[in-house]
Amino acid sequence: MKYCTPSIALTFAATLFGSGFAAAQTVMDGGGALDPAKLEGLFPARAYSPYAGRNFPDRPFFGDTHLHTEISMDAGAAGARLSPADAYQFAKGKELTASSGQQARLSRPLDFLVVADHSDNMGFFPKLLAGDPSMLADPTGRKWYNLIQSGQGAEAAMDIVTQFAAGTFPDALMLAPDTPAYKSTWEDIIDAAEEANDPGIFTAFIGYEWTSLVAPGSNMHRNIIYRDGGDVARQVLPYTTQAPYGSNNPRDLWDWMENYEAKTGGDILAIAHNGNLSNGIMFPVIESFDGKPVDLAYAQTRAKWEPLYENTQMKGDGEAHPFLSPNDEFANFETWDKGNLNVSAAKTPEMLQYEYSREALKNGILLQDKLGVNPYKFGVIGSTDSHTGLATASEDNFFGKVSSMEPSAERTSTVFMKTDIATIMEWEVGAAGLASVWATDNTREAIFDAMARRETYATTGTRLTIRFFGAWDFAAADALSRTPAQIGYTKGVPMGTDLGPRAGDGAPTFLVAALKDPIGANLDRVQIVKGWVDATGKTQEKVFDVVWSDAETRQPASDGKVPAVGSTVDVKAATFTNDIGAPELITVWTDPEFDPALRAFYYARVLEIPTPRWPAYDAVFYDLALAEDVRVELQERGYTSPIWYEPQG
Repeated sequence: MKYCTPSIALTFAATLFGSGFAAAQTVMDGGGALDPAKLEGLFPARAYSPYAGRNFPDRPFFGDTHLHTEISMDAGAAGARLSPADAYQFAKGKELTASSGQQARLSRPLDFLVVADHSDNMGFFPKLLAGDPSMLADPTGRKWYNLIQSGQGAEAAMDIVTQFAAGTFPDALMLAPDTPAYKSTWEDIIDAAEEANDPGIFTAFIGYEWTSLVAPGSNMHRNIIYRDGGDVARQVLPYTTQAPYGSNNPRDLWDWMENYEAKTGGDILAIAHNGNLSNGIMFPVIESFDGKPVDLAYAQTRAKWEPLYENTQMKGDGEAHPFLSPNDEFANFETWDKGNLNVSAAKTPEMLQYEYSREALKNGILLQDKLGVNPYKFGVIGSTDSHTGLATASEDNFFGKVSSMEPSAERTSTVFMKTDIATIMEWEVGAAGLASVWATDNTREAIFDAMARRETYATTGTRLTIRFFGAWDFAAADALSRTPAQIGYTKGVPMGTDLGPRAGDGAPTFLVAALKDPIGANLDRVQIVKGWVDATGKTQEKVFDVVWSDAETRQPASDGKVPAVGSTVDVKAATFTNDIGAPELITVWTDPEFDPALRAFYYARVLEIPTPRWPAYDAVFYDLALAEDVRVELQERGYTSPIWYEPQG
């Protein structure tokens, strides 16, 4: 073998690498390291790499902000035997034995989890289950203990919830926050989150649910999430609804949150539970349930402490209702509208406008016109509200709302709740949902901060990806980019924010992009929902189909509506195919009916093609013949946080 002499080798290298090789030599200092001074003027101001210098959130993190374990008294009574530590391990992807004795595992780990056990009576159920003499000395405690021991835990759980809601829960069985049993339970919850938290890999938030029920059982619950670690969170005990330690009034909760931050220097936020079971009191317009006016102080305080709303979960979808949105063919989705939380009071039509997020967003603009502040300027997330310790939101992996509803051949024909008002079957419980957060890192700080700025979206359990930006000058060509977020953040604002001052005479433009769940269904369509208050002071809404699959064959009808995408669902086999729909959809849309004088909000709703609902999977697994009224098909979806337009001046 012949070798080149050094001079020949250098000549060859210079020829091969050209000026680039020479340039590389000129930026080095005498020690062979880069010399910043020599870089000046050498390259264009704009980096060749489109990702260089990127500092915006570049991925969605999926999680659950509303999970209960055996510590919650209703969950424990209904059979939950998994602890907060178990719940975090399951969310991280570990296979566990469920409370019913079956093996369970997620298809993919979650990115974050909040174990949100009820703050009221923390520590009660473990003492009851253990047969603590102080619990069994009370006749009601003895009755519940006997029901649980005889396999009738669901009945005990219902009685516990009913008595708690009615204010008849025995005082002898209540554990006040200053008792040793309560304090040690809170310490256990904090310790479980601290142990599970793995910055950059998995975020375990400290949190709890403040379980306000306004008699006779209207739901005003909030989930409290801490940005803080245990050293800060344990300085103040959770807020409850028990007098004199707490209250069922959100105004008092907000005062407690203010005091917590003042005392500890920490950061917390509240997420209102989906309001479809509040019987008209979740989003007041004139006065709240306590008779106090919805005034400027109310608007400012609620907007400060509640940046997010739980748009969907197992007990129904909270985005829209067909009574309120008769022109929206997709409004009737997983609707629960028979009554309040424990179905102790019937639902009436006039209650609905104060329960659903779309109506609240419209009423928020109405209140802003009146008060100067919008109390309902919230972003959205989804979560499960599972009481099993298992955050299962997938239709093919659904472990029920409570542990007595874990997979069995009977659950599709079993009553979930029955009163003189109405009956709810277990098959009506939805396998939902997930919170998706656009954050820079998988840490408590980054995810919490994204929640606080409302850069979030809700899904009904799917892990589809949605980007939504607003600007005054998006162009059609922007939808051709493979880096739409770069354009979105550069030219506009992301979901959850206000659109800046109007530029020129144009209408707002929106860049929306959706990508299917990698192991899920194709996409049907992307819609933009607009809400506003017209010149006469009436709230208005309109749903626009802005981009959809198979556009060549699916042309809008005379009313502007795009035809249904069809269905590939084989109910008997509980399968579907992705022969229809699209893996991704992206477009730039301009509001064709824009009035610069009127406040408005816009959010994106993304629908997947039809897929089997969880009872269809049960029917195949257990070889069941389902009743005709059991829903076996659905269109999963995602909802973004809104973008708000404010008129100048």
